[in-house]
Amino acid sequence: MSLISQIAADSINPDVRDRESWPKAIVGYAVDYAQGHSTGFHRHMRAQLVHADRGLMAVRTASGSWLVPPGHAVWVPAEVVHEVRATTPVGMRTLYLRSDSGVPIGPDCRVVEVPDLVRGLIGRVVTLPRDYPEEGPEARLVAVLADELSTLAPAPLDLPLPSDRRALEVARGLIETPGDERSLTAWGRDVGASDRTLARLFEAETGLSFGAWRRRRRLLAALERLAAGIPVTTVALDMGYASPSAFVAMFRRELGASPTRYLGARA
Repeated sequence: MSLISQIAADSINPDVRDRESWPKAIVGYAVDYAQGHSTGFHRHMRAQLVHADRGLMAVRTASGSWLVPPGHAVWVPAEVVHEVRATTPVGMRTLYLRSDSGVPIGPDCRVVEVPDLVRGLIGRVVTLPRDYPEEGPEARLVAVLADELSTLAPAPLDLPLPSDRRALEVARGLIETPGDERSLTAWGRDVGASDRTLARLFEAETGLSFGAWRRRRRLLAALERLAAGIPVTTVALDMGYASPSAFVAMFRRELGASPTRYLGARA
């Protein structure tokens, strides 16, 4: 079943549909989700900045998945079919942007870092009324936010999927069991392709080598487990690392801080 066929006609909250029809180029919306909540697959007329003020979210499309811890957000272009799932209890503070907002969205989903200034501005914008004055403090606040949105730095929290059937089968196996230690040669025997073919497919279709893709998958899976309160040692072993120190070293290389410091700074 395709993602398009999974879209429910009433899957978008009526309040969100109403916000998208507001006259301003950038509008905000705040909602809290319980752990495990899913929006179902849906799409918006406007581009969306999916931002987690607190908690951990995952965004999924047909082409990949993106993890959204606090201090981060995902750009979702207009009309892209996607699902948002709350990995933990989540405070979602999201923006909907028309094409005339002046903010360059780009054609693809991507994770970006959200500094404290932008986080605070988003928190203000989600409270603005429909018809605030075109000239006044509200309009100036939104203008500053638009400028800041254009400068958000990317973060390595995306997981692009290959399109080739054989490589996709490998990817799905590692999504299901991220700690799987099988080599590319062993995977190739299972899916009917040589290790060289699979290596080429991952590089060409995801932009990552197979090793880098698997590390990225483990990093995202680890973040979800750590955010749920599972101890670092348990997570490290579940992800296939020989020791917690090896896992922490990988985590620090990818995200610039130890798991405890990284999550603590974004709590």
